[in-house]
Amino acid sequence: MHRKLFAALVFSASFGLAGLPAQAQAQLDPQNTVVLETKDGKVTIRLRPDLAPKHVAQIKALTKQGFYDGIVFHRVIDGFMAQTGDPTGTGTGKSQLPNLPAEFTQTPYKVGSVGMARSSSPDSANSQFFICYEGCGPLTGQYTLFGEVVSGMDAVRKIKKGSGQGGMVSSPDKIISMRLLADAK
Repeated sequence: MHRKLFAALVFSASFGLAGLPAQAQAQLDPQNTVVLETKDGKVTIRLRPDLAPKHVAQIKALTKQGFYDGIVFHRVIDGFMAQTGDPTGTGTGKSQLPNLPAEFTQTPYKVGSVGMARSSSPDSANSQFFICYEGCGPLTGQYTLFGEVVSGMDAVRKIKKGSGQGGMVSSPDKIISMRLLADAK
């Protein structure tokens, strides 16, 4: 049996990708697929090294370290996006790895797009990322797009929303665990 198909089938049986069409399951590359677990379910993200190879490499390195386990969704704006990846939970923290140079593309942001958060400097992305609801289109070409949700968007929509214009969340939901499909057990 083809290795990718076998890995997708094993993953589906173990982690519940029942809502994902069989063809889509077979097309998942275990080396470029992340499974993020929330209290409301699993979110499967297809990484896009074709768009942002350096950002994908950093996300994979941090995921393998267990960096994202227990990290909160500190900024969640209903109808826009859910942001995570800051170990301090304040929106100002980052990992020990170096910041990344921008890898902007004209691939449009849409519902389920996953992009890197950054400061005003285009080359300041590090560990924080966001998952788009609606309204992310204007971010196209200004923030590095590195992935897309292929299943579990219903769980993303259940992440506790923040209040006010900044979307900061009190008592936020968190990432229970985040693993590469290739490393999922």
